[in-house]
Parts: sequence; C-alpha cells; structure tokens
Amino acid sequence: MYLSHYNLTEKPFENTPNPKFLYLSPVHEEAITRMLYAIRENKGCAVLTGVYGCGKTLIANEIQEELKSGEGRYHCAFIVNPVLDEIELLKEIVYQLGVKQYQPKEKVEVLRTLRGLLEQNANDKKQTIVLVDEAQAIENVRVFEELRLLLNFQRKDAFLLTLILIGQPELKDKINQIKQFQQRVNIAYYVDALNREHTAKYILHRLGKAGATKPIFTDPAFDHIYQFSGGIPRRINQICDLALFIGMGLNASLIDDALIKEVSKDIDNQL
Repeated sequence: MYLSHYNLTEKPFENTPNPKFLYLSPVHEEAITRMLYAIRENKGCAVLTGVYGCGKTLIANEIQEELKSGEGRYHCAFIVNPVLDEIELLKEIVYQLGVKQYQPKEKVEVLRTLRGLLEQNANDKKQTIVLVDEAQAIENVRVFEELRLLLNFQRKDAFLLTLILIGQPELKDKINQIKQFQQRVNIAYYVDALNREHTAKYILHRLGKAGATKPIFTDPAFDHIYQFSGGIPRRINQICDLALFIGMGLNASLIDDALIKEVSKDIDNQL
C-alpha cells in the first residue's frame, strides 16, 4: 500500500525468509562459515542456536543454497518440522534422501535403508547432510537419542553423515541434559541480536533491495528502532513495516524518532 508513497518497488520488511533481502552481519557470516566448515570437514555434529527472530532460518536457507552449488557433492535432508516420533523422523530423512517409491515400515528396515543410502553416497564421493530446523521443538528424548545414533553410521576414517541442528536457545539446554549427545557436538555457535550499527545497516540494506533511492528513516529513528526491537530482525521488520504504513497515512516523507515511538506504543497495545 505504501510502495508508491516511498517510491519502492516491493515491500522491504516482510517476515519471510526471502534470500534477496538476506543481510549478513558479522555474526551471521560467522554462523554460516562455522556450519559450512562442519559440513565440508565432515565434523559429525554441529549446533546453531539463537533467539527467536534472529535469522536462523535464513541462515539455514543460505547453507542449503551453498550446498546446492556444490556440483552434486552434497545430498541433503532438510527437516523443517521435527515434531515427529523417532520412526517418523527416520522415515522422513530416508524419503528426502531419495527413497520415495518404496517406504520401509519397520524400524530395522528404515535403518537398513538409511545405511544403504549413506554407503552409496559415500561410494559416489557424496556427503550426506541432515539439517534439522526448529530443533528446540523436539520434546521426546528418544528422538534426540535416534539423532545421536545416526552419528554411529561411519567408516574407519569418516562419518557417513553430518548432522546440523538449528534452534532457539533452549535447544542447547536440552542437548546439555543428554551427556552422550553433548559429547558428540563438535561445533556450536550462538547467533546474537544485531547491535545498533548493524540494525541501521540491516534497515538500509533491505530498503536498498526494495528500490529506495533516498533516505526514508532519520538517524534518531534508527536509535529508537534498535532500542525497541533489541536488534532482533523479525522485530525490526515489524516496526519498520508499520512505520512505513503509518507514515504514508500521515503523508510523511521521512520516518523520524517521534513516529517510531508512536509505532512502538501501537505494537505494545496489540500484544
């Protein structure tokens, strides 16, 4: 609705994981680098955690895109909803790794099929990746145990798969309560919120991708957006989107700190 008012070509602050708008702060770059290191060096298990809305799913998508560009070297199962029992999870991994016509039913069949897939990939010089997003949603300890046991699929000199778990901070707490699992994690990283500098850069980056050619937010507005959002990208998007909408209604060409304060009150009253 506000695109023409601000001369934008598309909405810059949608809360969807659109790679076009990906802003790589130093923290996000480090997260991607560490996860890709775990994959490329076959480190077995890596865990990425961060607060809600900090960009973990975008990081997961970026990792996937990197793997797709690997000239067929990587074979990936990407689990986006891990609220499954242990057998359902194993079946979904087998399905995503290519067994779509025949679906094994019993656990022993599933494990044999999975072992065969992993061995075949290794013989073909391919690495198998199992990436689980929103892993903090796993409640059943048996599911964590089954994931840990996947790391027992290995040859003398290498794991047959790399397991990447991504989730909110409570994921780390859950893993730490399972000592056998904790000991299998070789790389872990925490994605923190953006600082004030990168909050402003994030906003300007997204506006630029949406076609902005002149300033839309004042510098003091960035200060208040950072204070109210805590540097969490999802919150930043919510604030900026509503600010543009309200600013259009006020016929404002610039979003200033006073408008951000009003938007902040509006959002607080919605919750």
